[in-house]
Amino acid sequence: MPYQPFDLTGKVALITGGNGGIGLGMADAIAQAGGAVCIWGTNPEKNAAALAQIKAHGVEAAAIVCDVSQEDEVERCFEETLERFGRVDGCFANAGVSGRGALTPFVEMTKESWDRIMGVNLDGVFYTYRAASRHMIERGDGGRLVVTASLAALSGAARNQHYAATKGAVVSMTYALSVEMARYGITANAILPGWIETAMTESAFNWEKFANNVMPRIPMRRWGEGSDFGGLAIYLMSNASAYHTGDTLLIDGGYQKF
Repeated sequence: MPYQPFDLTGKVALITGGNGGIGLGMADAIAQAGGAVCIWGTNPEKNAAALAQIKAHGVEAAAIVCDVSQEDEVERCFEETLERFGRVDGCFANAGVSGRGALTPFVEMTKESWDRIMGVNLDGVFYTYRAASRHMIERGDGGRLVVTASLAALSGAARNQHYAATKGAVVSMTYALSVEMARYGITANAILPGWIETAMTESAFNWEKFANNVMPRIPMRRWGEGSDFGGLAIYLMSNASAYHTGDTLLIDGGYQKF
């Protein structure tokens, strides 16, 4: 038999926030590699469109409406995922919201805004990771935990403290999980995207001053795309990454090093 570590036939990936941007880029690639995919998202129309794109690759797929900031909803949706697929081999905690919409100075930041971002970006990862970890431990066949963090976990940005706090926290959570879950054959890694063209960043990228300041600092001279995360998602789902855990993987076109 030839060495085919990236054939994901028989594996099931759960991707929160999988109906667009980075999440859909990962889901689409995993499907092309033969993996079954379940996406969670809050927008039914976007879920349906993403599901059609994923199913076009001829794999089993499903889309579930889920708000990951709600503990009971995550538990219900994870059970529904298991009912449909029987197992989850890789859990990609990708759902997130941005704090940049209002560009509120830190001293004017409201508890409501803080709680909203913490609820999705941090609590949501905790609820999702916990449900997946319980299942993977019980199944006894290892697994993959992957979170979409951000460059904001490593560097400072004004008026973005709530978002940055969540991304730093999920990286630390992932480090701790990589140690605790290793005995079960479960790996845990964090992806740190740079400036990626998604619905979340659209307003910033359309701001000419911002684009003119940031683009020259990206050695690749382009914004990232959701599809840029496909190969990494396949690798992290595959047997090739079985000994790769506790890492942060930077996908930023060289921005951080320039």
